[in-house]
Amino acid sequence: MPKKFVLALSITILSVLSLNAQTVISKYAGEFMALGVGGRALGMGGAFVAVANDVTAGYYNPAGLANINYPQIALMHSEQFGNLVNYDYGAVGIPFGPDMSFGLSVMRLGVDGIPDTRNARIDTNGDGIIDDNDMLRLDYSKITEFSNQDWAFYLTFAKRQTENFYWGANVKIIRRDLAEFGATGIGFDVGAFYSPLENLFLGANIQDVTTTLVAWNTGRNELISPTLKLGAAYRLTEFLGGYIMPALDFDVRFENRRFASNFNLGPVSFDMHAGFEYRFKELFSVRAGYNDVKQFTVGAGVKLPKLNIDYSFARFSESEIERLPDSHRISVMLTLEEARFLRAGY
Repeated sequence: MPKKFVLALSITILSVLSLNAQTVISKYAGEFMALGVGGRALGMGGAFVAVANDVTAGYYNPAGLANINYPQIALMHSEQFGNLVNYDYGAVGIPFGPDMSFGLSVMRLGVDGIPDTRNARIDTNGDGIIDDNDMLRLDYSKITEFSNQDWAFYLTFAKRQTENFYWGANVKIIRRDLAEFGATGIGFDVGAFYSPLENLFLGANIQDVTTTLVAWNTGRNELISPTLKLGAAYRLTEFLGGYIMPALDFDVRFENRRFASNFNLGPVSFDMHAGFEYRFKELFSVRAGYNDVKQFTVGAGVKLPKLNIDYSFARFSESEIERLPDSHRISVMLTLEEARFLRAGY
């Protein structure tokens, strides 16, 4: 089990086991929602805030969902750190009238089979009190297992305000379960999509704009601070029979992530996503990028009638992190490209 994952899981368990009622600003309470979705975006290093023009926009930039003209459905499954962590995503987007879109996105991150040794410690000195020294001996017959599950549900609305400017918003419902402990939260995202020039796209998404409260049944409340995501992309047409589109995103956080960020200005941290996509005649695509956790990414996609299949591969720089397993992700997206499903007015 990777050391960083064990440390993060241990911190989560210890924080939940604290029974004192308290409200704290937690740096990583919403980190499971930052893993990214969709083989296309992940192949580009997650640089997708200004690119999002399909159903995955519900995650990257709710305003981008206004780009869809047909109903779309997307699915993705991924196994993180080998097969230790299961990560699943599904979304549906529906155009409504000439200028609106609605969407639902669901994410689940799960770790199963976590050993529970809380009731397996042996009272070594026989004083009837389980103390720190008793951590050294366990009755293995009393070890049980529990699971950790994180769920996020995004309800998305997007509107074409003008021909070049779209806006959108998410209502985000969070559910977290760790052994017998549970937490529920609700948050909001707002996004904008603007094309000031032909083939130039700008995007912005403020996640957890009102600060999201995640309330545990232990009495502990965690606050997820807002994150500002800014992006730009430019599509160069008539390039080798298709187009090439470079993209650049910045995640701006206000949590004092001095060492866990690309760079910072005091308590404000900045993380970069960079990538590009080359698409040949709406038939296939190749992609590459570099994401905020210092992974190099590559990807490819093929477009079939009504179906897009996208693959992404990510590898950590070995000079930074030792031997974490590579990440492989495959996603599929179904577009109901039939006249009866076309957006009204088109």
